[in-house]
Amino acid sequence: MSSLPFAIDIEDVKFVLFEQFRIHEELGKAEAYEEFDRETYESMVEECARLVTEVVQPINGNGDRQGCSLDAGNVTTPDGYGAAWSAVAEGGWINPAAPVDAGGVGAPHVMYMTVTEMMIQGSMAFAMYPGLTAGAANLLLHHAPEPWRLGICEKLFTGEWGGTMCLTEAGAGSDVGENRCKATPIDAEAGLYHLEGEKIFISGGDQDLTDNIIHLVLARTPGSPPGTKGLSIFMVPKYEFDFDSWELGERNDAVVVGIEEKMGIHGSATCTLALGANGPCKGWLLGEEGQGIRIMFLMMNEARIGVGAQGVGVAAASYNFALAYAKDRKQGSSLADMRDPAAPRVPITVHPDVRRMLMTMKVQTEAMRSMLYRLGYNHDLAISFPDKAEASNGLVDLLVPVLKAHCTDTGFEVSAMGVQVLGGYGYIGEYPLEQLCRDAKIASIYEGTNGIQALDLLGRKLRMKGGALFMGWMQDSLKLCAKGKAAGFEEQAAAIEKAINQTGGAAMHLGQLGGTGNFAAAAIQANPFLSQMGTVHLAVECLHQALVAQEAIAARGETPHLKGKLLNLDFYVANILPKATAWGKIVRSGDQSCMDEILFA
Repeated sequence: MSSLPFAIDIEDVKFVLFEQFRIHEELGKAEAYEEFDRETYESMVEECARLVTEVVQPINGNGDRQGCSLDAGNVTTPDGYGAAWSAVAEGGWINPAAPVDAGGVGAPHVMYMTVTEMMIQGSMAFAMYPGLTAGAANLLLHHAPEPWRLGICEKLFTGEWGGTMCLTEAGAGSDVGENRCKATPIDAEAGLYHLEGEKIFISGGDQDLTDNIIHLVLARTPGSPPGTKGLSIFMVPKYEFDFDSWELGERNDAVVVGIEEKMGIHGSATCTLALGANGPCKGWLLGEEGQGIRIMFLMMNEARIGVGAQGVGVAAASYNFALAYAKDRKQGSSLADMRDPAAPRVPITVHPDVRRMLMTMKVQTEAMRSMLYRLGYNHDLAISFPDKAEASNGLVDLLVPVLKAHCTDTGFEVSAMGVQVLGGYGYIGEYPLEQLCRDAKIASIYEGTNGIQALDLLGRKLRMKGGALFMGWMQDSLKLCAKGKAAGFEEQAAAIEKAINQTGGAAMHLGQLGGTGNFAAAAIQANPFLSQMGTVHLAVECLHQALVAQEAIAARGETPHLKGKLLNLDFYVANILPKATAWGKIVRSGDQSCMDEILFA
């Protein structure tokens, strides 16, 4: 493999945390986080970055080449994964936001977003194991029976056990309501059931990293109604265990019968899981029968945020690798010396088109990081300050589908542009860019395809509370534009303001289509509308960062990083924001040619 240096942009991470959102000051006002000061947060960032750089990232290339193997129902992960898991678990990095009494350190959720992004930069495939384990633990923290709730969560948050989510079945795909897995009561009083069926595409469905695995499985109880209302959720362990001593017992009949051969994320075991095919598969009911989809939505929503983080993390890794290569790679002469055959060869960072590509990667990566951390920060505000809960929760609810879809589409585009920066070398396995590009593509597909996210935005989120969430986003964004104009960013803020209003007009247009019953016409344009809103929101993030950077420059002087934030805004408004106008025109086009019955018959 190449010797391209891996680097996490700690300066930008700290800028977002401590200058843009000032988490050490704002969250320090909450009792839960009063013991966390800036020094503590900075040490967490630096230690996690060190761990990712020294332990996680070095296993990424080999993990891609070696992949996972299956033998008699047992999965073996790539070399180095076990040691990396131990280091992550021992450092408390499964989820640093987990409660102290459940094995965590009680840090803010924005720090969990930070850690997640850095882990993904190191290895997207490896990061899926702690990500799913944390998601399973968070669900059990809210819905496991009280006698063993904290005990099982501690096993997961400390990395002694792993976790998965089991939704998808063959033939059902994203249509979860078509699931056929059966759950038959064994001991209704104890909540014990026997599960029979098969689940596919189960990330981490088995692995050799932990002593046990907790599968969270959707299944149907006898007499349940069709669709999602008939689904219940069960805790299905790989090994049975004593609920008092936590000692492991017999192997439960939840067994991997196949591993998918994928385009990317080869180090993540994507499994077909057979339940009850050869013996009893015991599962314990969580909540009440019929509450499965409501309870599982907690993990599904967290997974969508995590997948959005994958878009950010892969983009960041791609940009940093591409930049390192471009600084070192000498090819051609400068434009000023292009007629002189004897002119010295220059780094390709001198060439305008390469600079355009690098700047496109840089500005989108940094804007997406701002968006990701904003969602984590608003979650912290919502749980810490009752007077901010409604607005902060509303912003998170509205932006989750935008984060998941727009940031994964953009992350893939950034990774593809990284391949382009390296040219022929980007396309071969000697350099890590082609792996990042392959890894990135899955993010727009799983945890609800980006088309499903667009329908969620249009059909649910825009309608919530009579459109109040979307109007709140517009109003807050327009207020920021007013600040931008007053601070000297008149032209840029005016362009963003116009794009915000165009997005509002597009939303009204789609709402009118739906109101007249023309649902197909609205659904055709759901994805373009999400792209329009995502493009505009990242412009808002750029404006916010430019305002913060301008204040920092006035206070302590200009640095390359701070000036870069001002240039980010200029570049985004001139080169990327115009796409929002084009998306808006598509939304309003009224074209329904793809629905003609003569097609695709």
